[in-house]
Amino acid sequence: MIVRFGYVAMSTVIKDCSPSKTMTMASFKRLGDREAALRRLENLARMNLHNTLRLMKHNVASDIFVYRLTSKLIPLATHPDLQDWNPFAALAEEFAEVGQYVKKHGMRVSFHPDHFTVLSTPRPEVLVSSIRDLQHHTDMLNAMGLPAMAKNNIHIGGAYGDKPVAAKRFEEHFRALPKALQERITLENDDKTFTAPETLAVCQSVGLPMVLDIHHQWVNNEGELPWELWPDIQQTWRSELAQKDVTSGELFPPKIHVSSPRGPSDPRSHADGVEPAPLVAFLKRITADTPAVDVMIEAKLKDGALFGLMEAMKELADAGNGISVLNGASVNIEP
Repeated sequence: MIVRFGYVAMSTVIKDCSPSKTMTMASFKRLGDREAALRRLENLARMNLHNTLRLMKHNVASDIFVYRLTSKLIPLATHPDLQDWNPFAALAEEFAEVGQYVKKHGMRVSFHPDHFTVLSTPRPEVLVSSIRDLQHHTDMLNAMGLPAMAKNNIHIGGAYGDKPVAAKRFEEHFRALPKALQERITLENDDKTFTAPETLAVCQSVGLPMVLDIHHQWVNNEGELPWELWPDIQQTWRSELAQKDVTSGELFPPKIHVSSPRGPSDPRSHADGVEPAPLVAFLKRITADTPAVDVMIEAKLKDGALFGLMEAMKELADAGNGISVLNGASVNIEP
């Protein structure tokens, strides 16, 4: 089984390369001249896209082909006071350049809209805001010219006092979305509300691919073991929505998230790095029936955590654990 590792948004290795430079609405209003303020936002976005391209080049040089883009590429893009502003025309060249690099190197990129993007909400205004945010993320991927394999990963959302009703409400709201938004979405189990089996059930109902977060599953479960769910989770990646734009014969692996708890007193927060033993134990359990899987590392040290994990993988490989290192960010694991 081929395992590729990726990381989230920022580099702790490359200096002065933030892809999420921003401006507050208070600062925007203080500028006085609205048109000048909008040009300032567009210039910040250009810097963010420039730094994103720098990060992409760092990734390719390090054999990292799985990467989560920051949602903050365009500052204030979804702010209610700026809904008449369309920044994409001004940023078309920069977005296209990032997208061309992604496609040239066969990278797998994604977004993770924030926790305010909730389709299980009973409040119409929150639903409108959530759909607007999903549309914005989809617009950014479209501006990069990326196919539907570039996904927006979200959680189901809150339970609002009745989890089964909230899950059904998510399904209803999801089915009402435009197809162009539906085919960009993956659904992840969370660490407090919707367990992995509950998330899987929703994915099976609406045809969404599921991203299994093994840390979340550890702190929020029904007594199940994560690998027991894996055959059904892997099957969700064969759905029509999951396979949109995947060409015949092309491998589009399932994706999982991994992180380690900060400590016994804070089991949900993410540590600086990733403890390899629980991850390897899970991967060993699924390897016989899984040709490939992509692993998104959600650790405070970002790419630094990835490099640290790869050092641990090299030690395991040297010890003869059925692991072989393929390059700087991927391994092969034997059953």
